[in-house]
Amino acid sequence: MLPTLAEVLELEPVRRGLPRVVAGADRLDSPVRWVHVAEISDIAPLLRGGELVLTTGIAFPEEASRLRGYAAALAGVGVSGLMVELGRRYTGELPGSLVRAAEGLGLPLVVLRREIPFVDVTEAVHARILDAQLAELRASERLHEIFTQLSVEGAAPAEVVRQVARLAGRPAVLENLAHQVLAADPADDEPARLLGSWESRSRAVRPDGRTGYDGTSGWLVTTVGARGEDWGRLIIPLDVPPTPRETVLIERAATTLALGRLLDRHEASLERQAHGTLISGILAGAHSDPQEAAARARALGVRLSGRRLLGVVVRASGAQEPSAELAEAVAAAAREAGLSALVGLLDEGSPQARVGVLASLPHRADVERALTDMARRLRASAGSPAPVMAAGSVVDSLRDVRRSFLEAEQVADVAAHGRDDRLFHRLPDLRLHGLLHLLRDDARLQTFVERELGPLLEHDARSGGDLVRVLTVYLDRGRNKAAAAQHAHLSRPALYERLHRIERVLGVDLDDAEMCTSLHVALMALRSVRREHR
Repeated sequence: MLPTLAEVLELEPVRRGLPRVVAGADRLDSPVRWVHVAEISDIAPLLRGGELVLTTGIAFPEEASRLRGYAAALAGVGVSGLMVELGRRYTGELPGSLVRAAEGLGLPLVVLRREIPFVDVTEAVHARILDAQLAELRASERLHEIFTQLSVEGAAPAEVVRQVARLAGRPAVLENLAHQVLAADPADDEPARLLGSWESRSRAVRPDGRTGYDGTSGWLVTTVGARGEDWGRLIIPLDVPPTPRETVLIERAATTLALGRLLDRHEASLERQAHGTLISGILAGAHSDPQEAAARARALGVRLSGRRLLGVVVRASGAQEPSAELAEAVAAAAREAGLSALVGLLDEGSPQARVGVLASLPHRADVERALTDMARRLRASAGSPAPVMAAGSVVDSLRDVRRSFLEAEQVADVAAHGRDDRLFHRLPDLRLHGLLHLLRDDARLQTFVERELGPLLEHDARSGGDLVRVLTVYLDRGRNKAAAAQHAHLSRPALYERLHRIERVLGVDLDDAEMCTSLHVALMALRSVRREHR
């Protein structure tokens, strides 16, 4: 941190000059970037701001108007202060016109009542400045070492947040796009106080830029994400505007969190790694030209062009994590069943980890028979408890493979918590509530909820209102106003008034069926998100 003017006045070489502040006493917290000795009256164009100007005033103009102009020029370039030594030009005090001008401009003006060597002042202040810069450099290097090590070790988000809190000496919170807390370290604060009413408080904080300080809440906030896909925010509650070191800290931590989400730590065979990487690329849309993905698959011995394609997901039973061994067992079962397929571990090491299978089928193939044969062979080799296998819809294009995998993942998530002992599972029994629950952590669904309901949620958070509850009751009862009023314990006029207010806040027409459908889906998704993080 740069020394302030108040700190400069406490330095021994300055104190020997018997300094006295005659103007701008409320600006002594101004940082001093450098000390400049100047005995000319038109020095301002040579300055860049943040300097403490030392002078004997020997070249000051006589006219009051020119003295005011001199002070205005210094204030205009943003100097941290003007220090004038008495004795050469002025003996008892400075001209009143200069003092009044400095006070009006908020320019700190200090007189030295005893002669001192200016070189002693410059050496002392510059030593403080260089020490501060060296300390900042060392701190920055230390931050780089810490977060590089966390990245190399693949540290979990909770560990990254813990390090942020330790280094900042302040609480640190990581939230998702729905303003739900993913990880938090309260430091010396009370967890209940830190996280109480978090969602409503966080919604009110929207600083400019990817990193910004919100003066109302006292929060330093930075966006977390990579490759153009933001998925959360990292927050440090502060009492004062952040120092440069705190800004560097939160941005470096956000980078580590983003990298941690991107990195995969495969332990499978080279073939499984290659298959998994290709499947992941297809699902992420990394190959802008489907023919590129088809060529890569063909090089791995799997033909995708001109074939029927099917996404299959296999999860270990219970709380077990999918392993390289399970991936190899799935690949072997597919081969033995005569099924041409890419097989690899996806999102290894994360809660979403699963074995992905991109099956390539001839147009006349019997899909049910092929899946049944593969599932039987997998159960025979994998032992007990049997893994859960789920399949999506058959598609005819690589562009639709992601949809087939999404269906398979949804079914696998539900089947993994059920008691159905079928060989494999399909989508038909899954309904909208289940779909939204399975997508609750998807940033796109959270963004949809914010877009549809954000203004209403913010309105309720500010006013303590119940418009979200009333809208939920109204839509859950099929827009039947009489039933909604009865269930909400409201009179019909009171319900009508709230519905009109909802329309004004959201800018919607509740008589529009499609608009109501969209709002209803958003409310259902909101319940899933809140239930998961309760």
